[in-house]
Amino acid sequence: MDRASKRKRTKQLLLDATKELVREKGCSKMTLNDIIERTRLSKGAIYHYVKSKDELLAIVLEERLEDINDSFFAEVNKGNKELEGPLQETLKKLPSLQDPLDPTNRIFIYLLGKNDQPAVSEMIRRFYEQAIQFSKQWIVAGQKAGVISLTVDADKIAELFVLISYGVRMRSAISSDSYAFGPDDFSNFIADLLRSKKNNEKRM
Repeated sequence: MDRASKRKRTKQLLLDATKELVREKGCSKMTLNDIIERTRLSKGAIYHYVKSKDELLAIVLEERLEDINDSFFAEVNKGNKELEGPLQETLKKLPSLQDPLDPTNRIFIYLLGKNDQPAVSEMIRRFYEQAIQFSKQWIVAGQKAGVISLTVDADKIAELFVLISYGVRMRSAISSDSYAFGPDDFSNFIADLLRSKKNNEKRM
């Protein structure tokens, strides 16, 4: 195994172990010693990739975004020229946003609670900007494929998508009651926004 492959494998081992431990113990109780025991990596090996537990948790968040982004463009690269294929590939991940036990939701809430720490604040800012950037890329890809109207403001819709996503994550930590606005409503709302102007153009 070459060095690059070994690094990738070790990083994935770290991320998988972190997600498992967050599910089992929560973010506050999980320690780097737990990571060492679970992965059997040395402290030096772990610090080769991250400087702190918080940084490791932030990378788990970023990995989730990258996975969704990769799934979207994998669908696009199949030559799918309809909105539903790539869009549904993204929107089908939405139910996890309201799962209070989902590791990324727990990490998101945990890091927000430490936002007064400059290093953590920077991690959250970077995650937010990456989410906006990916969301905009998905809309622009749809516009280039001709399935989303060029009159759709990619910046505004991308920001709206992320704002609602964050709100759903926050709600999952506050209440587990049934909701009037659920993942299907979120999916339909965004899809309708992206379709509406395109449908109006077809009628003209």
